[in-house]
Amino acid sequence: MRVDVEGCGVCGSNLPVWEGRDWFEYPLPPGAPGHEGWGTIAAVGDDVTDVRVGDRVAFLGERAFADATDVPSADVVVLPRELDGQPFPGEAIGCAVNAARRARFEPGQTVAVIGIGFIGAIVTALAADAGAHVIAISRRAFSLDIARTMGAKDVVSLDEQWRVVDAVTDATGGALCDVVVEAVGTQDPLDLAGKLARESGRLVIAGFHQDGARTLDIGMWNWKGLDVVNAHFRDRRVALDGIRAAAGLVAAGRLDPAPLYTHRFPLDRLGDAMDAMVERPDGFLKAITTR
Repeated sequence: MRVDVEGCGVCGSNLPVWEGRDWFEYPLPPGAPGHEGWGTIAAVGDDVTDVRVGDRVAFLGERAFADATDVPSADVVVLPRELDGQPFPGEAIGCAVNAARRARFEPGQTVAVIGIGFIGAIVTALAADAGAHVIAISRRAFSLDIARTMGAKDVVSLDEQWRVVDAVTDATGGALCDVVVEAVGTQDPLDLAGKLARESGRLVIAGFHQDGARTLDIGMWNWKGLDVVNAHFRDRRVALDGIRAAAGLVAAGRLDPAPLYTHRFPLDRLGDAMDAMVERPDGFLKAITTR
């Protein structure tokens, strides 16, 4: 089917590097590597019955940096009417929803979220919505302000590890955290995550660790008896289910991603959007491109 693309989110995985080598070999096909797209169905095949021309959808695809793209009908999620006129980078929000599902937040838990980017901010909101006490940890003051907006009860600057551990120890009365979500994707926050989890706690890896090998303090993790959870998925069915759940949460008013879309660019300024993603100017959290 053909989708007229309204917009697409820009994220760090658009420019990943593995051991110094670009993942992408340019030039790419038109519209690539945009994968957080949404738009309106413009045409469908004769055998397509579950979506109709005019339906507004989020979709899985790799060419959403374009005016239009072709995707299988199985890879679209029809958006509720409540989302009409709103940006909806469904793949990205769905990733955060699936990470929260893996974390299994519960009322009364203490949850630390390390790294308040787009994913970390949504995970913060979902943990708070579940009734958890959320401690948000991030380097930038702007990100900590966002975390408060999304429901964090305490915020801690991501400084030297011992300072963060002391702050979280004080905030929890020495109990540390039932769940720790690492959402940065670098070595130090991963080390910190294990230190903030209580014995028999859960450590959820939501960061995108694709720039090289990591070392792990297995001795500490083993001694604490941590459940270590990988919050990434490659099953398209899981990704689509996360998008559906995300759309439902936003439509119901339980999740508001609007404060996270801090920068918007027309499609012909995609290069500027990519630069903003890399440089992360003050006040930047998420860039989206629109037609």
